[in-house]
Amino acid sequence: MAILPIRIIGDPVLRTVAEPVTDFGPGLRRLVDDMMETMEDVDGAGLAAPQVGVSQRLFTYQFDGRRGHIVNPVLELSEDDQDDAVEGCLSIPGVAFPVRRRARAHVKGSDADGNPIEFDAEGLLARIAQHETDHLDGILFPDRLEGEDRKAALRAIRALDYRSVADATVTKRASHVGSAFGSGQGAAFGGGATA
Repeated sequence: MAILPIRIIGDPVLRTVAEPVTDFGPGLRRLVDDMMETMEDVDGAGLAAPQVGVSQRLFTYQFDGRRGHIVNPVLELSEDDQDDAVEGCLSIPGVAFPVRRRARAHVKGSDADGNPIEFDAEGLLARIAQHETDHLDGILFPDRLEGEDRKAALRAIRALDYRSVADATVTKRASHVGSAFGSGQGAAFGGGATA
């Protein structure tokens, strides 16, 4: 297993709609293991494959003793919203804002071996599933903000020096030997901090 470098805002992979996973071989299992290790290393609550530079529909999660991954996730969301909660993202270091999310999500997909997975999520787990699935659709949490919060988030992003972070990421990426899915960077969801 390996700790994968994290892709930072401005990297095109973060704005690309990820492709469905079709190959459930050892390369996918290795990617899942590396993503789990990376998520744990940064104490993240979730990590989407595009955040490690892999444009595939896959995310990992850990919350309140539950941990796992889901390949090709499909979410069925409740109509009602949960209370707004502060979200951050390892792909956007130093920026966190309250984001509105649906209260519950029914999550369907498969594991790395192609076996069906299905579970209900509410609260923070539902938030994680929505945040990570957004990554698979090229959406970052500031895209979900409105009004003054959106303006403040965009100002904060412009004010931060992501060039030095991006340069360090590129250096780390160059030293990483890629898997069958490519070398990568990663970022995890952060609820408040990087929960």
